[in-house]
Amino acid sequence: MFGWLFGGGSSVPDLSPREAYEQLSSDDAVLLDVREGDEWEAGRVPGALHIPLGELQERRQDLPQGRRILTICRSGSRSAMAAKMLSGDGIDVANVSGGVKDWKKEGFPFEGRVA
Repeated sequence: MFGWLFGGGSSVPDLSPREAYEQLSSDDAVLLDVREGDEWEAGRVPGALHIPLGELQERRQDLPQGRRILTICRSGSRSAMAAKMLSGDGIDVANVSGGVKDWKKEGFPFEGRVA
């Protein structure tokens, strides 16, 4: 059940913020922000879906079907765990390395004040 958390399962590709932005522009992917609610309220990528990592297991039905899921968090650690979990369930997923910190640093669209 929690093999993804302890290193079991398949490897997940990492994408740079630029690669993620390009995939999101094609409409074939959706950005999943797994940060906590207070982090989300402080700042977010426009159009991202928000499901905190701790709620992901129980909210799987909220994920869009047939689109690649790109996971993101503040720095890339929690989103890597989320991506590994989703990959273990056969979902097409990639992790955005560097998280919203690097996303914002690269100058991609961002709402709010804090990454």
